[in-house]
Amino acid sequence: MINLELPKALRNIQAMTHQLAEQGFRPISRKYDRIEHGDTPAELKPLAQMIAAARPRGRKAGEGADGADPDAVKNGANLIGIVSVEEMCWGDVGLMLSLPAAGLGNAAIQAVGSAEQKQQYGKLYCAMAITEPGAGSDSAAITTTARRDGDEWVLNGEKIYCTGGQRCDAVVVWATLDKALGKAAIKSFIVPRDNPGMSLVRVEDKMGLRISDTAALAFNECRIPADHVLGSAEIADTEAARKKAFGGVMQTFDNTRPQVAAMALGVARAALEITREILEKEGVKADFSKSPYNSTATELELYRLEADLEAARLMTYKAAWMADNGQANSKEASMCKAKAGRMGNEVTLKCVALCGEAGYSERHLLEKLARDSKIIDIFEGTQQIQQLIVARHLLGLSSRELK
Repeated sequence: MINLELPKALRNIQAMTHQLAEQGFRPISRKYDRIEHGDTPAELKPLAQMIAAARPRGRKAGEGADGADPDAVKNGANLIGIVSVEEMCWGDVGLMLSLPAAGLGNAAIQAVGSAEQKQQYGKLYCAMAITEPGAGSDSAAITTTARRDGDEWVLNGEKIYCTGGQRCDAVVVWATLDKALGKAAIKSFIVPRDNPGMSLVRVEDKMGLRISDTAALAFNECRIPADHVLGSAEIADTEAARKKAFGGVMQTFDNTRPQVAAMALGVARAALEITREILEKEGVKADFSKSPYNSTATELELYRLEADLEAARLMTYKAAWMADNGQANSKEASMCKAKAGRMGNEVTLKCVALCGEAGYSERHLLEKLARDSKIIDIFEGTQQIQQLIVARHLLGLSSRELK
């Protein structure tokens, strides 16, 4: 039996985070859009504490109360995250990304970190450093190196476009143990932000998400303890085992790509709501009460955009639900990220066009939402990369066979 309604517990979380976005993010959205490279907004610190105190722990697949059916459907941490992210990004996606302890590195640590690593870094603000000047969407082509030296790892290389790289407490850095082995030798390492050998090169000026810091980092003989590697430090000795090992590294994306899709859901929904408010003042009300043949071109456009948003939402919810229930969701994670990323761009830009001068001016947030939406289709794997991943799954081909 298929039930497409959110359970009561998730609706309560949805209402709580919407209230936070409405009262905490929206009032300061324009203020911090005009500020770049500053400290974490002071208003966010108490909000982050409130979220941490109120957030329930979602159950993973196979977990349950004593006597509970381990095969029962779970609505766990991933779906909780999706619902929360959509609501917060309805308020402001840049401010959501600036919340302490909400970094991409946190997701990696929770996905594959040891109990000790989760205890030490799980509640800190952890960024993720993957992209390099010569390795963008192809994560397997990174050249930052890590070598073992006694009880330490030594990292050397450069990372760019690291979200939260300036303000974070620690960075999860992708590096290779042996360039000749390609993706099979890639591991991820936890590097404290003030660690000697890691330096901040610059913070980028950006079109959107202006308050969210995006940094370039350099690693020069950066030494970290041996236990700061995520997962196994060993390189597998067979091709099949190496493929599986890199798949484990990439598994983080199966959890985080739906969350990026949820960012697009929140931004697009906000744009549509503002657009309807503006158009209703001009006598245009798209309420689905009329047949398509009796609707105006503007009303029909709003119906199409609403349908596109709902389709992306259902795909995103499915990918998160599968992760919570222990089902392989790599294809669905890429599908929802590709669909939602493109949808967010199209909806926000179309809303600007439908509202004309009002959409382009700073009197409303529409132009800001359009600027913010573009990066959602790019980071965490571009539109083209997501389509390539989906194609490999559908055709049953490896990355070597279909590039």
